[in-house]
Formats: sequence, structure tokens, C-alpha cells
Amino acid sequence: MSSVKLPLKLHLLFSLDYFLTKACRRSNGTVNRRLHNLFDLKTSPSKTPRKGVSTSDTIINSSTNLWFRLYTPHSTNNEEKRNLPIIIYFHGGGFAFFSASSIVYDIWCRRLSNELQAVIVSVNYRLAPEHKFPSQYEDGFEALKFLDENFDRLSINANPGLCFLAGDSAGGNLAHHVSVKAGELTFSKLKIIGLIAIQPFFGGEERTEADFLHSKAPIMTLHFTDWYWKMFLPDGSDRDHPAANVFGHKSSTDISQVEFPETLLLMGGFDMLKNWQRRSFQDTLCL
Repeated sequence: MSSVKLPLKLHLLFSLDYFLTKACRRSNGTVNRRLHNLFDLKTSPSKTPRKGVSTSDTIINSSTNLWFRLYTPHSTNNEEKRNLPIIIYFHGGGFAFFSASSIVYDIWCRRLSNELQAVIVSVNYRLAPEHKFPSQYEDGFEALKFLDENFDRLSINANPGLCFLAGDSAGGNLAHHVSVKAGELTFSKLKIIGLIAIQPFFGGEERTEADFLHSKAPIMTLHFTDWYWKMFLPDGSDRDHPAANVFGHKSSTDISQVEFPETLLLMGGFDMLKNWQRRSFQDTLCL
């Protein structure tokens, strides 16, 4: 087993995140929301550009608290804006933590929008364990349909023909499954041309080499991953459920049968899930 050596400041930040998240996870599979909200700082949208990007919130379904935050860069002229790509982004957090208004994701999406010169649609979806599988996938696809059906009314200055799905960790898992579902349908406005999977949260019953090699990596441990899957998946399911084991289960979707977009997979060298990520995307570009 390896122990990751990090700069002191980064090590302290990761350690703080680890212990705070651990404190919020109850042994009965529930989450202490009140405690988590104390350190999950939120930020409001801003029409006035900050870091070169303005933001606004749009409600999709108030009954399920489904909404998105729109990030629009302001360093281009109107003609260039109409040709900007769109990145529909799903935040991480093990399906259980954070939101589209969490300050860590607001900073991240603002940076993506400014540096990539892209319009970012950051989706706020329901969280487990209060809402188990498939609630998150349903929300993700509903957001996609809403954007397609209301694109002109929303006045998004971007090119709907240059649409990417993206997400990190659990959000990467979510982006994958939404891509699979989207590949079965034809949209009137949106054309999904790529998937950006950032250390997607995949798994299975088998313990891989990386599970043991990086079991002491910061933030994520074997116990953590098992807890996340248990509180997210349907009662009685194991980690070979197709939501987790995306290609290795008999009921997993064969993406060769759908219009699955080209995929960029980003893997962490000390990520204990990297074996599952590599298996899931054997023919994609891995960084």
C-alpha cells in the first residue's frame, strides 16, 4: 500500500475534507445535512461579471429542486458568443454531497468558463440517500431535455451543436449514464459531441490492484467508496449493479448500440478507482 506525499498545505486541506466528510456520514447510511451545510459554503449568482464570467440560475423543476447555474464568459464579442461550446456539468460528491451553488464548484465552473471560453451549465440534482438511484440520472436527463426544448427561450449565447457533457467523480458517472440515455434519442437543438469524464466514480464487487495500492490516498478510502455505493444503489444491490459496474454487468448498456459521444477520460495517478475507469473506457484517450 502506498502513502501519497503532498505539499503541506494541500495535505492539510485534504485531511480537513476527509475528517469533515467522515463526520457527516452516519453508520446507518444517512447524512448529517445540518453539519455538512456548516462547511459547504454557498454562493449566489452574479449578473456582474466576476473573473470574466457572469452567472444566473434557472429552475427546471421546483418540486424536485432541479435547476442549473449558467456561466457565460464576457471576453468575447456577440458574434463569437454564438459559436461558443456548451458544457453541461455535473458536480461530484459521491451522489451525497455538494450542489451547483457550492463555492468550490462555483469557482471551478467559473474558471472553466473563462479559460475554455465556453458556456457552462452546472446542474443541481437530487442527493442520496434521501433520493437513491435512479433519481440523479433522471434529473440529469430531464435537465438535458429542458435545455433542448427551451434553448431559444433561454437566450443562451452559444452553439447548441457544440454540446459536451462533463462531470467529476460521481458527476462523471452521472455524465456517462446521461450520455448513454441521450444516445438513444434525437434532440431538436442540442448535439452532444463529447463526454469529459474526470475521475468518474465507477466500481464493482471485485477488489482491484489500485484498491489496495492506493488505499491510503487522500480523501477516498475503500470504506468510503463502499459506503457511497450502499447509500446510493437500490436496497439489496451490490457494487456490480450497472450504475457502478458500467460495462462489466450483464444488464449494463452496450454503448456500441447507441450514439455514444467521443470521450476524454482523465484519471488520477493515485485514484484507487483508476482500474475501473480504465476498464470502462478501454478505447478512449486517458490522461
